[in-house]
Amino acid sequence: MTPELVSLADIEAARERLRSVVRTTPIEPCRPLSAKLGGPTWLKCENLQRAGSYKVRGAYVRISRLSEEERARGVVAASAGNHAQGVALAAGLCKTRATVFMPMGAPLPKVAATKGYGARVEFAGNTVDEALVAAQEFAERTGAVFIHPFDHPDVIAGQGTVGLEILEQRPDVQTIITGIGGGGLISGLAVAAKALRPDITVIGVQAAGAAAVPPALRAGRPVRIPSVATIADGIAVGRCGDLTFAHISKLVDEVVTVTDEEISRALLMLLERGKMVAEPAGSVGVAALLAGHIQVKTPVVAVVSGGNIDPLLMLRVIEHGLSAAGRYLHVNVRCADRPGQLAALLSLIAEKRANVLDVAHQRHDPRLHLGEVEVELSVETRGAEHSDQLVSALRAAGYEVDVDTTFS
Repeated sequence: MTPELVSLADIEAARERLRSVVRTTPIEPCRPLSAKLGGPTWLKCENLQRAGSYKVRGAYVRISRLSEEERARGVVAASAGNHAQGVALAAGLCKTRATVFMPMGAPLPKVAATKGYGARVEFAGNTVDEALVAAQEFAERTGAVFIHPFDHPDVIAGQGTVGLEILEQRPDVQTIITGIGGGGLISGLAVAAKALRPDITVIGVQAAGAAAVPPALRAGRPVRIPSVATIADGIAVGRCGDLTFAHISKLVDEVVTVTDEEISRALLMLLERGKMVAEPAGSVGVAALLAGHIQVKTPVVAVVSGGNIDPLLMLRVIEHGLSAAGRYLHVNVRCADRPGQLAALLSLIAEKRANVLDVAHQRHDPRLHLGEVEVELSVETRGAEHSDQLVSALRAAGYEVDVDTTFS
């Protein structure tokens, strides 16, 4: 039996409930994407929402609609971070206690923020799905009300208020693109968009290492994928919900996937060109547009759904993004083991206006010939074309050069 879908009236009621709770986040132009797509492209900045993501919208609607008796029992949730913070903030506003189960590897800033909003944090399992099981068991054992991160009408209605704002801010929008984890955001957004503007195209994006929706659409029902592995922890969900699948299968026009390399590249572009801090899960829509995976009608609005990124992960992602954009080059150069050879090599690199980051000298590898040395170099360049020019110059100078394509 197909679940009943959330209605536009539900989302409008949620908007009234949220009016004094959440901020109407800005929509900002994205010039690099506008140039690439040949038409206006805008970013809906939910990374600037309270608690750093759209999740507080659905969490507050759900918790605020509980009875006094239910609130007295407390609430429990499971999340890698954003839903956790949304529930913790909403529970505090609604004056009920919250317990949140998080995977063992949840980013420490998200854990600290969740505690900072007043929730008690428990760790369970290595994935959001495993934490969900623990949270549901806790609810059955204690009577606490389980606040599902995506598969509940109130949560979907709350997230759908993002769609209402987009249509008010950019009434000329032709395409809306956003990430999909469990599917709550795109479900609510699609209800609002299709009800008010049936001609709008709604596109969902998943991380390739956590893409549960495409096989579900092929099977005609939600299916669990065997493993989840992606830097986009906020959408690392192994199975979409029954209710969200009903919305996605009926209202969403297309679902595509992006790799971690493409996500890294998008984060780097948002940081460099947009002066915007986003987390991997929040940038997958931008990644799909940047990678050219979809043909879209402009104006386009891409939802940047969250900005809660661990600074250590940000450092790794920036390095990964630079590498994926061809701006880091890792090479092994063989040359004669003679005085002055390393200086000559480094001088040539400097002449080509590249910046050496790391150097390692290797004399004792059995693969090397007598009188030969291998120099491992990490080099910062201006991009893929500059990297190619540098490698060509080294080879033209007589060096044997191997490019490490696995470096990131």
